[in-house]
Amino acid sequence: MALRKYKPTSPGRRFMSVSAFDDVTRAEPEKSLLEPIKRKGGRNAYGRITTRHQGGGHKRRYRVIDFKRLKDGVPAKVAAIEYDPNRSARIALLHYADGAKSYILAPARLRVGATVESGPGADIKPGNALPLENIPTGTLVHNVELKPGKGGQLGRSAGSGIQLVAKDEGQGVLRLPSGELRRETRMISWTRRVFICTCGLSRCFQNHWSSAR
Repeated sequence: MALRKYKPTSPGRRFMSVSAFDDVTRAEPEKSLLEPIKRKGGRNAYGRITTRHQGGGHKRRYRVIDFKRLKDGVPAKVAAIEYDPNRSARIALLHYADGAKSYILAPARLRVGATVESGPGADIKPGNALPLENIPTGTLVHNVELKPGKGGQLGRSAGSGIQLVAKDEGQGVLRLPSGELRRETRMISWTRRVFICTCGLSRCFQNHWSSAR
């Protein structure tokens, strides 16, 4: 994911960077996978401001992400790579062979037209989901479950990668982005890491678009 940096034509432009969106292949999201987001604007049930500096910003709709990947053995084709305003990583639209559609976090090097699959028999390649016991030691994974069937909770932001450093007595030893080593028993994870997206905020209204006042 490329970043576009501006020339310092003014103090507000200096150090400003935005995403180039070169990897985004579709502008409009899939309508069947959208849900409304109701904003509070820092107000409580009585309409009084209880949290300052919240409110405004661009209207968003939530993209329903499949963090569980329970459709084992059903191949899916990557139809598009899309922008998600609710997270730093890109998302990929999957079209399954049985006609279902879903969003997943788009790992690095995942391209439109690729085929992904989930289950113990899946290959070790970007976009596939399989148990840690079937993943070789040293592989970078993301979207790791803490409880079986709950869905991925670790390593979901852009650029974060979790390394499987060892397997010991039926447990997997994971090195988190913070450097912490963590033991997990049975978890589903995706191979490779997600896209990198780091943008510096310079202008006040660019910050205001993200509902900060």
